[in-house]
Amino acid sequence: MSFPRNFVWGCATAAYQVEGASREDGRGESIWDVYARVPGNVYAGQNGDVAVDQYHRYEEDIALMAELGVTHYRFSTAWPRIIPDGRGAVNPRGTDHYKRLVECLLKHNIQPAITLYHWDLPHVLQEKGGWNNRDTAYYLAEYGAAVYKALGDTVRMWITLNEPWCSSILGYKTGHNAPGIRDDQQAFNAIHHLNLGHGLLVRAFRDGAYTGQIGITHNLASPYPLTDSEEDVLAAERAADNRSYMFLNPLRARDYPQRHLDAYGVSMPVKTGDARIMAAPMDFIGINYYFEDTVRRDDHAPEKFAVCPPEGPFTATGWHITPHGIYNLMEFVQREMGPIDMYITENGMAAENDIVQDGRIHDFGRICYLRDHLDMCEKAVEDGLPLKGYFVWSFIDNYEWGCGYEKRFGIVHCNYQTLERTRKDSFYFYKNHIQKHKTDHGL
Repeated sequence: MSFPRNFVWGCATAAYQVEGASREDGRGESIWDVYARVPGNVYAGQNGDVAVDQYHRYEEDIALMAELGVTHYRFSTAWPRIIPDGRGAVNPRGTDHYKRLVECLLKHNIQPAITLYHWDLPHVLQEKGGWNNRDTAYYLAEYGAAVYKALGDTVRMWITLNEPWCSSILGYKTGHNAPGIRDDQQAFNAIHHLNLGHGLLVRAFRDGAYTGQIGITHNLASPYPLTDSEEDVLAAERAADNRSYMFLNPLRARDYPQRHLDAYGVSMPVKTGDARIMAAPMDFIGINYYFEDTVRRDDHAPEKFAVCPPEGPFTATGWHITPHGIYNLMEFVQREMGPIDMYITENGMAAENDIVQDGRIHDFGRICYLRDHLDMCEKAVEDGLPLKGYFVWSFIDNYEWGCGYEKRFGIVHCNYQTLERTRKDSFYFYKNHIQKHKTDHGL
């Protein structure tokens, strides 16, 4: 096989989506706790109070991961669990939980890959403006420093932020994510403060001289032009401004795309010295990939492009299935960022209901999805792209944000009434894929 013997095979989750125990051991409220209580925000009014109870069942889940054969588990630490008031005193019961989790992973020869911020901002900080407030970036760095201090001796892979586009645009522009605000200028302020927070987290990691690697995870976009005409090619470039250039440019000490700011009549709250902080050298970039858009020129649209209606096939979330796009996106990242290690930190598909028959859970569609995307990852490695690892989303069915528990991404099924775990067919597919890789290397 083309995958090298040290290739990272992982699975991923996020704290609010799986932990539960929302009022235990001193955890404070997050913006998602508050947002989920507002009628109409989340499918069927569901919340993450219990989720899949991994806070109490992590040993059971890690045993399943060991059976799966993954080398890494990507999870997030919950800011409200570590520092309930957003800043100030560290909650020892919170850090102790993650110490036990990491210890259990290492006992099973699974390396932890920690995401420091996966959308669960302490609500007390939202009351002070949240990501619209520049101070939040500095509070994030204080929180990160506390996690480094608690876990830095044993954790070797760190991710600063997960999908800051979602935190800013969905959280502050469209209102589809917590905190549910709809204000263009606040959204663009949030973009800058998240980018700044990333740089401050990297700086705190370097200042602490911790062993390991640190990077960031983005859900970037490299939309495909409908035709090779100059107009459609430019439309595709414009379509990448919002999801990609607004976040990649600061990593390279480049200005935000002015044409994008002009389209919305906003400005960025950049201060002297911010560019240097945001461009702090990283070790890798994480890529979350689910689908690729095709776009065309549209002179009537604010940014002169329109997304073409896809023909399918689709996942349960309505996302069209485009495996080649994961390869295109990796090529795009290398063109824009230069030589840098890459990880696919999320990739997977949702289904409303997997088929239960004869005690087995059949999810053939998910197997096809994973197979086709893994083929593209193998092609990337063969072609010399520096892809170092792949994390399936998700290890287990969980609380899928605004979709509640309706959409299932897991390769492990969770019965939300009993919390029983059941391996799906895709679990065995991924297990066999990993084992084949290890066998081909004589491991």
